[in-house]
Amino acid sequence: MDKSLDEIIATRPRGGMRRSSTRRGTGGRAQIIGAGATSPPRARYAGAAPASGAPPADKIMVSNLPLDVNETQIKELFHQTVGPCREVTLHYDAAGRSKGVAAVQFQRRGDASKAYQQYNNRLIDGS
Repeated sequence: MDKSLDEIIATRPRGGMRRSSTRRGTGGRAQIIGAGATSPPRARYAGAAPASGAPPADKIMVSNLPLDVNETQIKELFHQTVGPCREVTLHYDAAGRSKGVAAVQFQRRGDASKAYQQYNNRLIDGS
């Protein structure tokens, strides 16, 4: 290269010469923006309930847990009230303190949905 960066920039054309922003396989902007009749309807908000034909779940996330709760206590609660747990993982911060969030995976499909219906927005042990 015998040109400096300033010379290369100065010789580039200015103005409307930009690359096309269309995506591969979309067929242009009309398909991206347009409301096609073939696309399935989407939920209007993040809290939409899953479709009635959704497969039964086997894993849930539990949040707002007291910081002194451990994996054994969570596993025991869900085992007694919902069903056997395959794995309970409590999340910790860098200092080793609980974040109050746990992932619970059940052995049977559908138990996570059952736990969600039973415990969503409910206080446990009055706390």
